[in-house]
Amino acid sequence: MNILIIEDEGRIARRIQRMLTSILGKEVDRIHHCDSLVSGQTYIREHAIDLLFLDLNLNGEDGFQVLEQVVAEPFHTIIVSAYRDQAIRAFEYGVLDFVPKPFSEERLAQACQRLRERNAAGHGLRYLAIKKKGRRTLVPVEEVCYVQGAGVYTELHLKDGTTAIHNKTLEQLQQLLPSHFERIHKSYLACMEEAKEIVIEPGSKYSLRLHNEELLPIGRTRYKEVKAKWFG
Repeated sequence: MNILIIEDEGRIARRIQRMLTSILGKEVDRIHHCDSLVSGQTYIREHAIDLLFLDLNLNGEDGFQVLEQVVAEPFHTIIVSAYRDQAIRAFEYGVLDFVPKPFSEERLAQACQRLRERNAAGHGLRYLAIKKKGRRTLVPVEEVCYVQGAGVYTELHLKDGTTAIHNKTLEQLQQLLPSHFERIHKSYLACMEEAKEIVIEPGSKYSLRLHNEELLPIGRTRYKEVKAKWFG
């Protein structure tokens, strides 16, 4: 597990690092510390991380600037902050836990246990970030019915019948989305929670019928796997 700590007080960052090493043991591959928003944001862009520990006040800088950027990323975030009144707002950004300062190793261990439970439950990405009219908008993954490849972009088809363009490829989203999103065709990722049945058409053509009655193509090479996994 690769962990990033964004905390302006070196003493506290070292304390978190020491406690995490004790709590997680061999689960930890690397712990990196950044003492400012800028260095932390740069590190996130350049490195893959699994867990972020974030302070909300870094020498007067607002940690919510980081939350706005990482809410659609696949890693989890735990807030460590003295600003208890910001907990509700932080949870609206999908953070895993809010650990108030001052904190104990026991409290930090509770947050780590929540991480283990969330990972064991297979919970993945919660939001997809899209741009509409130059503004960043968050789309809850639970609202996505299926994803259609469109070259270097993808088209999100939502349960309300609308669509949105995402800037990641189908292959990239396949790695990020929860396990109930199945690659049924070279150009389609389907939310199998929305799947109703497989339709077999003349000429060995296969389709997936959704609960909204929409039909999506199933690739011939993927038919048997999809059928066995989801309709066996």
